[in-house]
Amino acid sequence: MMVTGKPRLGEPPPDQPTEFPEPAEGVDFDKLYHTHFRSLTLQLAAYCGDLSQAQDLVQEAFCRAYARWSRLSRYDDPVGWVRRVAWNLAASRWRRVRTAQSWLRRQRQEHVAGPEPDRVALTAALAQLPPTQRRAVVLHYLADLSVTQIAQQEEVPEGTVKSWLHRGRLALAAQLTSTREVNGHD
Repeated sequence: MMVTGKPRLGEPPPDQPTEFPEPAEGVDFDKLYHTHFRSLTLQLAAYCGDLSQAQDLVQEAFCRAYARWSRLSRYDDPVGWVRRVAWNLAASRWRRVRTAQSWLRRQRQEHVAGPEPDRVALTAALAQLPPTQRRAVVLHYLADLSVTQIAQQEEVPEGTVKSWLHRGRLALAAQLTSTREVNGHD
């Protein structure tokens, strides 16, 4: 057979036979895979409408067949088993997509207001602090840890934590005061 022009979708390449032989008893997995992967992919692509999804489904079916190949190779029609598994995978995927879409349709959008200007200013001011002072301030005021607990966690003396808190409060007060003056607040 002489091929002229580009091969078309659905036609076997020129070096393969036009008809796919059915596997015989004890057929080699590689031969089965190379002989039937393309035809099964085309069947699933026609069903799914997506070639890459069909390739994934057929590949998964062949992976499952390979895991059971010692038993499956003795079947009269191992290709039929692979085809059935691929079609079942496609049906399962459709069900999952349909369920997810149904769930999404039932969801309502919640509109959440943005952070208050004071919160934005505090976050920016905290970002300006050295890491040790920032950790101490956050652990003390947001996590409600005592000076003793912070000292144990950071493995430093309590006096060091008190110093970090003092310096952190002073720096935050200075930054927040300058931010309020720039923004025109009292």
